Amino acid sequence: MDRNASARWTGDLKSGKGSIKLGSGAFEGAYSFSTRFEGAPGTNPEELLGAAHAGCFTMQLSHLLATAGHPPTSIDTKATVHLNKVGDGFSITGIDLDTQGVVPGLSAADFQKHAEAAKSGCIVSRALNVPMTLVAKLA
Repeated sequence: MDRNASARWTGDLKSGKGSIKLGSGAFEGAYSFSTRFEGAPGTNPEELLGAAHAGCFTMQLSHLLATAGHPPTSIDTKATVHLNKVGDGFSITGIDLDTQGVVPGLSAADFQKHAEAAKSGCIVSRALNVPMTLVAKLA
């Protein structure tokens, strides 16, 4: 199975602009140098990567918990993608996952164990080669 997305850019790096579109049509958004590097309103590739990582991790954690006999009521995850100046350019230097779950009958230690397994096992985590941290809490 293949998934796709596309991007279009016009102009130079600093004054140009672009759009990102998911192949499914579920999202299309504008991006620019200022939305990526200066905090202007709009999206950017790192934000979209964070959304993909949070979604993948959360699905994987739900699966692991249900398989272990503890189907979650809910799981909420925030992914923070760190984009920093490194040398002459920018790099993604890490991703922090912060997840909270409502899982009846599960201990905090077991939730942490399953969350760690989800962090290393989710498809997006495996595709990325950056340091990742995880905070996992039961609600």
